[in-house]
Formats: sequence, structure tokens, C-alpha cells
Amino acid sequence: MSYRAPWLALAVASGACAAFNGVFAKLTTTHLTTSWSHAISTTLHLSPSNKIIEFLIRGFFFTLNLAFNALMWALFTSALTRASSTTRVSIVNTSANFLLTALLGLAVFSEKLPGMWWVGAGLLVVGNVVIGAKREEDGQGKGKGDGEVLPLEREEGGREEDGERYRDEGDEVNEGRVVDDDVLELEREVSVDGKQGGGRK
Repeated sequence: MSYRAPWLALAVASGACAAFNGVFAKLTTTHLTTSWSHAISTTLHLSPSNKIIEFLIRGFFFTLNLAFNALMWALFTSALTRASSTTRVSIVNTSANFLLTALLGLAVFSEKLPGMWWVGAGLLVVGNVVIGAKREEDGQGKGKGDGEVLPLEREEGGREEDGERYRDEGDEVNEGRVVDDDVLELEREVSVDGKQGGGRK
């Protein structure tokens, strides 16, 4: 089995579990379960309005709801760890969930989905594919840019990069050296003191 098959199968299975999870959650509260409980009670030669049978059936569907919810997250997490792209897993999971939800609704609850529902579901899947492709392109672009060193630009006001000393507006040039005003004033004072000391001798 190839590397792609496991995560793809797990993503589809997680989407299917999400669809069954929704069906069992609806059967926990829907009136259809009451009809089924009446039929089962009649088959067992009990009163059709037997509440114990109805509560047991609803409790059974609620337990299946919790079980399939846990199984869905387990499969989805396993698919994320095996796939090279989390976006693809989400797209496959969503697509499988939408498709199977529509088929289960038609088979179990006799729901007739209008054409606009299919159009909306298709647009949602296409949107997920487009967003996923864009995210992958952005991720690749950021990966290529990591570690690159941009060239230094020359700044305004006479400043230069590449290890050269900055030159402020108040600085003076003395014998090819950039000298600050304070340093220049200090050199002048030392020079004057030296001259005075020599004159006293």
C-alpha cells in the first residue's frame, strides 16, 4: 500500500463517521424513533406505547452517537499524522461528510434535497479546494523565503550600511576620519592645555 492510501482512506472514513454521527444524533430525538419503538413493541407482543422500549432505543442511538463521534476524531487525527498536508485531509473529510450525509438523509429520513442544496454543497467543496491550494502556495512561499538575507539599502541623510560608520549632520571630517563634535572639542582642549604647558617651561 502506498503512502497516500492510508491517509486518504482514513480521511474518507472520518467523514463517513461524522455523517453517521449526525444521523444517530437525529434519531435520538426524532419522531421516527417513536414509530420504530412502536413496531418493535408490537413485534415483542408488548403495548405499542411502551416507553421503556422507546427509551432503550433512543439510549442506543445516543450511545452510537458518542461512539461514532469518538471514532471520527480518532480517524481524523490519524489521517492528519500520516498526510503531508492537513488541508487535503480537511477537504476530503468535508467532501465525504457532505455526500454521505445527503445519501443517509435520503435513505433513512426520506429527505428530498433540492438542486440548490447540491449546488451549495459543491460550491463549498470547491471553495475548500481553492483555499487549501492557496494556503499550500503561501506555505511554500514562506518556506523559500526562510533564511534569505536581503541586501542592505542605503539610507537617506548620508548614512551607509555594510559596516561603515554613520555620519550625522553635526559631525565633522578631520583627516579622512568621521569625528563627532564632542570628540573634536575635547581634542582642542587637550591641544590648548599642551601648548600652555609648553609655554610655561
